[in-house]
Amino acid sequence: MGNVWGRLGPMLLKKHKPVGAAARAGGKGSETATYQQLTRLQHAQERAQDYVEAIADLIALRGEARATDLAKSLGVTHVTVIRTVQRLQREGLVSTEPYRSIFLTDSGRRLAGKARARHEKVVAFLEALGVSPSAARADAEGIEHHVGSETLAAMEKYLSATERTPKLPTSSSGAGIRPRRQTSR
Repeated sequence: MGNVWGRLGPMLLKKHKPVGAAARAGGKGSETATYQQLTRLQHAQERAQDYVEAIADLIALRGEARATDLAKSLGVTHVTVIRTVQRLQREGLVSTEPYRSIFLTDSGRRLAGKARARHEKVVAFLEALGVSPSAARADAEGIEHHVGSETLAAMEKYLSATERTPKLPTSSSGAGIRPRRQTSR
């Protein structure tokens, strides 16, 4: 894949070696600089992930993804969509033809699937913590792009553990109700 994150992100995560001024700074500051670089790379990928996910959703819902529908879905202008789709085309994530729909390439479909799965895991995790579904969906939009594989694995582990743990019934006030103790007669 020709995108920046695909080329540089894994290298930064694995090596944690800062570049430029960060390398000259040394010490703890250089580690912070590395994380800042990683965050900038993640920001660069955010838009691509959001777009391929939205394109996949539109195709699933309507059978096609048109620029005008994508603009409405993402809350951006038609011009912004056209420019971003051109960039996604250069990165090999989408294909288009004049006056036709936008199509995902195999790489685009894979990225959309990964983005969707990550999003759903973050939403499920937040809901498991007691966050309301609407707040969890809103917060996941930002979190999903920045959570690392180690953190995502910890979220999955937590979700697996909570699925096996029986949940206490709640009263109408939302406070947990303790189960009655069994007494022997």
